[in-house]
Amino acid sequence: MKDTDGSYITEDGRKIGGVVMEMKNITLKFGGVNAISDISFDIREGEIRAIIGPNGAGKSSMLNVISGFYIPQEGEVWFHGKPRPQMKPYEVARQGIARTFQNIALFEGMSVLDNVMTGRLTHMKSGLFAQAIWKGRAEKEEIANREIVEKVIDFLEIQAIRKTPVAGLPYGLKKRVELARALAAEPRLLLLDEPMAGMNVEEKEDMCRFILDVNDEFGTTIALIEHDMGVVMDLSDRVVVMDYGKKIGDGTPEEVRANQEVIDAYLGVQH
Repeated sequence: MKDTDGSYITEDGRKIGGVVMEMKNITLKFGGVNAISDISFDIREGEIRAIIGPNGAGKSSMLNVISGFYIPQEGEVWFHGKPRPQMKPYEVARQGIARTFQNIALFEGMSVLDNVMTGRLTHMKSGLFAQAIWKGRAEKEEIANREIVEKVIDFLEIQAIRKTPVAGLPYGLKKRVELARALAAEPRLLLLDEPMAGMNVEEKEDMCRFILDVNDEFGTTIALIEHDMGVVMDLSDRVVVMDYGKKIGDGTPEEVRANQEVIDAYLGVQH
């Protein structure tokens, strides 16, 4: 429910802030197919906002709109109370939005440390020549960025593999490294595209713990796509539900769980 100051009170009594991002009547088409049809919802500061739905619902397409990979034909993306102009993904990243991917997108031949360091690229100001000679400003910048990366590595408990090439890591650790790279960017809004897909129970428990810790300790706003409904209901403050490109539910986990249209979409019930 909403508080008098415009903030939002979650089911467990936790107070989250005002609207950080608002999707207004977003429609995204590929040829004659509507991947997203006139969908609106918001993301509030400090919350964990889940986007769920059956396969093909348009969830990843929505995340790609938020991160600038796709430009919707209709509707607007508002960020911190202002309409966001058309931007390239790297410009969106500079606004403080970082993401992970459904299919792991790491540099397999590089070490864990070097992969996580790439998350600092948007914060690096010195030019290529200055970085090559590694003197003065470039050296100070590198040291400062390295300190932040080392803190992220410690936070996600991957110190033991920091020098290990990513290609040799098991799937669950690769997912954690990708999360580390996103966190290294110090995002205000973190987008997670199926962060627990393909994981075993133990790996899921670890990832859930890290997501909650990121939200709690860093105050990072999180929007995530996830198919495991147990995880979604346990982690999320609010949930938006998509089906065939349309929004069919939006609210707290309890409200969504009791929504008959959502139940029908997941269970295939016909009326």
